[in-house]
Amino acid sequence: MQILDHNLNFPHPSTAPDHGLLAIGGDLSVERLLLAYQSGIFPWYSDGDPICWWSPDPRMIFDLSRDRPMRVTKSLKQSLRNRGYTVKENTSFTEVMQHCANVKRKDEDSTWINNDFINSYSKLHELGHAKSVEVFKDNQLVGGLYGIDLPNKKIFCGESMFTLATDASKIALLHLVNTLKIKGYHFIDAQLYNDHLHSLGAVEIDREIFLTYL
Repeated sequence: MQILDHNLNFPHPSTAPDHGLLAIGGDLSVERLLLAYQSGIFPWYSDGDPICWWSPDPRMIFDLSRDRPMRVTKSLKQSLRNRGYTVKENTSFTEVMQHCANVKRKDEDSTWINNDFINSYSKLHELGHAKSVEVFKDNQLVGGLYGIDLPNKKIFCGESMFTLATDASKIALLHLVNTLKIKGYHFIDAQLYNDHLHSLGAVEIDREIFLTYL
């Protein structure tokens, strides 16, 4: 594990152990964040701790080469038809991040989406590198997601999502899946395994395979 300084570099992600912790330190500058995502690395740490950089093995993805990259249940189809949701893109990026920061997560007492995160990713959004999908009900934001777009790699790096209404985050994800599939993207990076992502259709691939796409 490397301790980062002001120099803009990372060790190769293949040198990280399976759990993925590759390096500590550095900053959340636009330049470092872009280098990280383009290298298959992402930041994740608790507020108040040093910045930690990860590249786990295996990697969780939504494989857009599959006929059905995401599992669409009967109840989700009903929500699409009957709940009166409207889906938009890139209209409320910072607000989406703020909602994601407030999500209560199992076995986590705090969030990694602190003010430094929000400020840095908002800058990425202003430059066109970070994007969001929003779901509205009666003109109120009720769900969404955000992440880093790598159009030259045909990869979208999903960061977080939230919901305040039934199936709203799933509808945001489905919109993203369908949009990226049409554009010929390879996959959505979902980073680490969890049961919820698995239930939505995400699968694990070896880090070595993941890195070949980058």
